[in-house]
Amino acid sequence: MLSVNRLAMKVVKELIDEQREYKVKVEKLACGATVIDTGLETLGGYLAGIKLTEICLGGLAKCWLTYQVYEKLELPAIVVVTDHPAISLLGCQLAGWMVKVGDFFAPSSGPARALALKPKKIFEKIGYKDDYSEAVIVMETTKRPTDEVAKKVAEECKVSPQNLYIILTTTASMAGSVQVSGRVVETGLYRLEYLGLDPNKVIFASGLAPIMPPHPDVGVSTAREEDALLYGGVGCYLIDEEDSKLMEYVVKAPATAWPDYGKTSYEALKAVNFDWSKLDPSFFTIGKFMVTSRRSGNTYMGGKVEPEILRRSLTL
Repeated sequence: MLSVNRLAMKVVKELIDEQREYKVKVEKLACGATVIDTGLETLGGYLAGIKLTEICLGGLAKCWLTYQVYEKLELPAIVVVTDHPAISLLGCQLAGWMVKVGDFFAPSSGPARALALKPKKIFEKIGYKDDYSEAVIVMETTKRPTDEVAKKVAEECKVSPQNLYIILTTTASMAGSVQVSGRVVETGLYRLEYLGLDPNKVIFASGLAPIMPPHPDVGVSTAREEDALLYGGVGCYLIDEEDSKLMEYVVKAPATAWPDYGKTSYEALKAVNFDWSKLDPSFFTIGKFMVTSRRSGNTYMGGKVEPEILRRSLTL
């Protein structure tokens, strides 16, 4: 059986063995769980961010850095490719597990979700669950998890705390910015699934998004990273679907369908006091889609990249 936790552990072990090179910090909790900090108390950068993204994807995708020209603006960018879209993107990378223990909470992703089946409906839809003795979870947080947090997660995953690996990330770090942009293909598929696409029909997927520099203000930093997806993100999908459906998706899925299109994410978030639940669902998408029907071979495109809004985002 394909085990996303087994595959992700290969990348985790690389971070542990080469923590100085990747500028990450590795510690053990009293319960035996391993915590890898990529940006809270250390300066994990581009390379740590690439590994972090590959861990989020359950080891079922490859990522690399490039440079992209956006008119007069040049930015580093991340490329993501996967031959297992449903499992790697929705079954692993999607931040579908809100870990809450006492006053600690963290939106979480990674292959541990496939052990705990968080949320269950996603795994029922994609027809997958993992079975492995080690669990890897990625938590977006500004606080270190306690023993109680680790024990709870281990229990949900049905592994011993000693076999739990917790990767910490924050949007106010370079590694965190890389991994947010690295969600470009997942964000696109999430939008397509929201519009009715069966994710199991997606055969291959790839994409690219610019990497925004982090800002000392977490709100600004987070908003910049969202702009990288909304106004710079491009996703390509080979789908076993009828042309008529794909033609509909490329109109409804891109960011151009968002009622507030043209605003920076910071402007949109500030208008709702940073309450993400008040944002229109069409906000959670990427700038441009290219979808190809496996049945006909025809390709359809929708949306666009907006260099001017990316530039505005950088001046916040």
